[in-house]
Amino acid sequence: MWNKKGNIFNDHHSQVPVVDEYDNFYRIYYSTRIEGKSNPMFVDVDKEDPNKILNKSNDPILKLGEKGSFDWAGIMPTEIVTVGNKKFLYYIGWSLRMDVPYHNNLGLAISDDNGETWEKFSKGPVLSTSYKEPGYIGTVSIMIEDGLWSMWYLSCLDWVESEYGMEPTYDIKYATSTNGVDWYPTGITCIPLDGDEGGISATRVLKINNEYQMWYSIRNKLDYRDNINNSYRIKKSTSKDGINWIKDNSIELDISENSEWENIMVCYPYILKTKNKLIMFYNGNGFGKTGIGYAVKE
Repeated sequence: MWNKKGNIFNDHHSQVPVVDEYDNFYRIYYSTRIEGKSNPMFVDVDKEDPNKILNKSNDPILKLGEKGSFDWAGIMPTEIVTVGNKKFLYYIGWSLRMDVPYHNNLGLAISDDNGETWEKFSKGPVLSTSYKEPGYIGTVSIMIEDGLWSMWYLSCLDWVESEYGMEPTYDIKYATSTNGVDWYPTGITCIPLDGDEGGISATRVLKINNEYQMWYSIRNKLDYRDNINNSYRIKKSTSKDGINWIKDNSIELDISENSEWENIMVCYPYILKTKNKLIMFYNGNGFGKTGIGYAVKE
């Protein structure tokens, strides 16, 4: 049972929390919106009491790309990995299209100074649309084991034309790498859509007691922004090998009907494992409009 601890940061829109652990604090990267475009920022919270804000960025940590580039319309952090003395921050690069509202690819920024400053690895994405991945790439979770990098990522299947506009559908697929830069989609669907489900996003995979555990947010196909019957909930699946998953349809974290910040949806979980508990940072209403909260599981 998860014990909710409340809404800890709501200065502005703060979508998709991605957490890096330091000795005395957690640095939570997120995407805010500036002139309608996603921009990456962070907030530092005390490890012992995440309600205590210690520091926060005043400006975006990365600049949007030039017009025509894959990340000119937005940058949204989605995963952070420490590799030796470097930090790899993976981000969703947003661009706009004429036929559908947007298109996403996966970018990479690298820090050589423990996360103080960031440089984009390249002008182009490290994982993008191809014959192996015909849709767009969204949120990702990455794990390194015995030199193999595994990535569980949001893969857009198609767009549905509806009274609500063009709506994307997406499931979770699997890709591998040996260096964190060159990624190879396998075509394997780890978490498929069932019934009226329309989107699975923001997976977070941990290995606990030789079992792979994956948390994610899931919604229905249409009318999911304000309709609590169709909006995001957080669920969980398990696996013995990280590829074949047992999908659990029970709700891991539900909305709180009497809470103004999460009474419509809960989404985009990022889970950390400590010695004696799990900590989940997540978003509530409006896909991050009401900020970031956290919960613990002893």
